[in-house]
Amino acid sequence: MPSPTRTHHLAYSTLVHPGDTWEEMRESLETYAPQVKARVSPDEPYAVSLRISGASARTLTSDPVERKRLRHWLDEHDMYVYTVNAFPHGPFKGRSVMEDVYEPDWSTQERVDYTCQVADILAEITPESVSPSIQTAPLAFRPKVTSEADVVLLTENLLRVVAHLVDLEQRTGRRVKLALEPEPYCYLETTAETITYFQERIWSRAGLVTFARLSGLPVSEAIGALRRHLGVVFDICHQSVEFEDIAVSLDSLVDAGVPIFKLQAAAALWVPTVDAETVEALEAFTDTIYLSQTTESRGGELTRMLNLSDAIAAWRKDPGGDREWRTHFHVPVFLDDLGPFRTTRPGIEAALRVHAELDLSDHLEIETYTWDVLPGHLKTGDIVEYVSRELEWMRDTSAALATADRTESR
Repeated sequence: MPSPTRTHHLAYSTLVHPGDTWEEMRESLETYAPQVKARVSPDEPYAVSLRISGASARTLTSDPVERKRLRHWLDEHDMYVYTVNAFPHGPFKGRSVMEDVYEPDWSTQERVDYTCQVADILAEITPESVSPSIQTAPLAFRPKVTSEADVVLLTENLLRVVAHLVDLEQRTGRRVKLALEPEPYCYLETTAETITYFQERIWSRAGLVTFARLSGLPVSEAIGALRRHLGVVFDICHQSVEFEDIAVSLDSLVDAGVPIFKLQAAAALWVPTVDAETVEALEAFTDTIYLSQTTESRGGELTRMLNLSDAIAAWRKDPGGDREWRTHFHVPVFLDDLGPFRTTRPGIEAALRVHAELDLSDHLEIETYTWDVLPGHLKTGDIVEYVSRELEWMRDTSAALATADRTESR
């Protein structure tokens, strides 16, 4: 298997392609990845962010021949997998997804089994020079977490999987990292909430004792093992929807010692001033199969709504006042101006400045999975053109900011 020569791995998320079953994902991978590689990485190993659904995990787990076939195909095409999106377990394309995307959540045995299967697959198909990461759900949809017992169950199941990762490394020598992805309207939503969760639930006495019991490690070793195997995906779109200062949020994670296992570039819809013209234009983004969590800033106060349509309905009922909206609808990262409104691309640029200074993570990714539901006027070229432009923008912007950082430090 080719050894990647770059220190940092960058890919686009194959969540953008059909991939609810392994047959679909394999066809998408073999159709699109070679075309994108030919454009953005013709002479170097090409990084792949692979979606593995629950159905795909079952297929690959039960079929060693198919696992070998995948690894051989990657070798042949000078590609390697470094990260897996194991957030959506079930269908993600061609039907309404909404809050079902979080199911089964971390309260279930099904989520535990699924994540362990993905870890075992990664240990087999990835090159030894890579410590692969698994992107997973932010524990649960917030309205479902109603008691202390709920939080205890979510945490115990999470720690059971981390214990599996420790055992996997002991058996195979391969370290697989699990990364929780905070998201609007979920139990882990803001950066501050995420830090508090790690401090009070994972690294606390109770968390360490639980993990020591599950892993068989002494408490003296448990904290190090937890930090090696459990961290976060920082999705810039999600935290921008929360009206967070992206640089401050990243600094706070670093200061708290929460590992950022993947830095994910994604841009949200940003409406600096809500008025009749922008509301009319935003209607084009309401016909979607995904949640479009929207945060409104009005008079210095934040109001969170589950969907953009809810925000529009509230505005029509009471259209007065100075207000700003940010909506969880992933739009191409190379766009900044969308006519009557903008994108939160400045948040991506702020994150890349911090990354240029601190080297936050060796796993970078672009996650714009909404090609199939984007309004027609935003679709420039086909899907290969679309993801290639995103990769080129990310690579060029990162390089420019890194050069600027080195120049300023002289």
